[in-house]
Amino acid sequence: MAFQHKNLAEAGWQKLSLAEQLGNIGSEVNRALRWKGKDEKLFENAVLRALELFDLTLEDSRWRAGLREIARARELFCDAIYGNGEYNTTLEDLDRYFFQFAFLARRNLASE
Repeated sequence: MAFQHKNLAEAGWQKLSLAEQLGNIGSEVNRALRWKGKDEKLFENAVLRALELFDLTLEDSRWRAGLREIARARELFCDAIYGNGEYNTTLEDLDRYFFQFAFLARRNLASE
């Protein structure tokens, strides 16, 4: 698989906290939200990057206890993008969810 986040895929991702990982996923969710209906190529690239980061997070053995929630968030994201709205979750909902992790990661980095 050709990673768009090559450096992160080669072990950098494993060095990030869960809040940092989910915050980074949230950045891609936000980009997808921003480009939806405006620029299809930028939208699709953001979606692919988000899915890649979801998968890297799911492969991180440190998060086995939270695997179900991470997998469910990925499922909700896919439904919001490609599905028929089975879960009635929007990109706006996911953007708000992931923003909390970005905020926490920023706060934790500032306190170090």
